Amino acid sequence: MGSSLTIKGGVLLVAVFLVLKFGLPLFTAPLPMSLIWLYLFLTTIGIVVFGTLSGHSTEALLGPIFRFLSGEGIGGATKFARVAVLVLFPLLVGWQTYSGLVPSSEPPSENRTIHPAPPGEFVGLANPVANTPENVMQGKGFFSAFCSPCHGAKFNGNGPASDGFNPPPANFVDAGTIAQLQESYLFWRIKKGGVGLPVEGHPWKSAMPRWEVELSDDMIWKIIMAEYAGSGHKPRTWE
Repeated sequence: MGSSLTIKGGVLLVAVFLVLKFGLPLFTAPLPMSLIWLYLFLTTIGIVVFGTLSGHSTEALLGPIFRFLSGEGIGGATKFARVAVLVLFPLLVGWQTYSGLVPSSEPPSENRTIHPAPPGEFVGLANPVANTPENVMQGKGFFSAFCSPCHGAKFNGNGPASDGFNPPPANFVDAGTIAQLQESYLFWRIKKGGVGLPVEGHPWKSAMPRWEVELSDDMIWKIIMAEYAGSGHKPRTWE
């Protein structure tokens, strides 16, 4: 009876992981593992808060865990399982850390389109904001406030937060990025973010936020003008 709450908490964590990892992709784009771990962490916090509302529930939740780790009152197969956990868990953490940091020459498991086609509603949109020095300056201000932490104050993808993302933020100075794209494409990517990428944009999901809530269309168009002005490129046209 004392371990039932612990077991229920473990089952809930496993269920959340399975739903986010395998169930959700059946209906929408897959979530990056960093976000799945965040949801598992929040679920764990909820379980701990619920399980520590009283002394009895605290014992029911944490007592079996503490007794297992300390070896108090256990023996036989349970004792062997404890030793296995204490040995294997550090090894597993070390292996995961090593695997995530070691360089790999293996190609991704799926083909990825670097610049997937935007939805039809965004194809061929023209920038309705006049390209004036005042609007470009406003766009640079918006870029500095919302975009430069990742894409850098020099538009080179080397912002203070850029090291935390894989793949890294786009380097707009590079001729292989926005110089190859129309303004309407950038409008789509800024407005819908990484969660708006179609399947061909996987498996390397973009961490680009969905800015359509925080930024108006007018602000997004001005940011786009600032990105081209700051990077020294011009939007691609089909004429």
